[in-house]
Amino acid sequence: MFRRRSDDAAASAAVLEQDETTQARHPQAKKGRPTPKRSEAEANRRTRVTVPKDRKEASRQARDRMRAEREKQRTALLEGDERHLPARDKGPVRKFTRDYVDARWSLAEFFLPAAVVILVLSIVKVPTLQLLSTVLFLLFFVLVILDFVRLGFGLRKSLAERFAGQNTRGAVAYGLMRILQMRRLRLPKPQVGRGEKP
Repeated sequence: MFRRRSDDAAASAAVLEQDETTQARHPQAKKGRPTPKRSEAEANRRTRVTVPKDRKEASRQARDRMRAEREKQRTALLEGDERHLPARDKGPVRKFTRDYVDARWSLAEFFLPAAVVILVLSIVKVPTLQLLSTVLFLLFFVLVILDFVRLGFGLRKSLAERFAGQNTRGAVAYGLMRILQMRRLRLPKPQVGRGEKP
């Protein structure tokens, strides 16, 4: 009495209810929606996803779809294809920001290699080298911050001129994070050369 009906029983009940509702309509009455064109109906039939009843098969299909999507995004990051880029890299504002950053020399992109060199110097058990490494690190750090400020203000001004009235929120932070990466390691790959205007 309180047992749950099986999926087959529920499906057959749904089919019966649907048949009753379709039979209740008068044959001459309008169906309440326009008849789709043949091309639309065929496209809809092709794109309709059939969900398998087996959970393992469904999860396998979902994993395959995610893998294919990630592969598209990876290729787009390497080739600069705008259609398949991740959401954080899409749009004309982000493209302009990338081109603005990639067209300029910056001390910040050499921060990580310089930090490794300074770290090695600080490990050496020579007091003069350790003192030199500390001074170099502080000097380089101050120069990188000044470089950040210079590029940040220039980027903000260029965005305001180029995209007046549009939403450019987060673009400056996006550009500054890109500056920290070495040019050859940046993703999406740089599309402009040094010194070119974006």
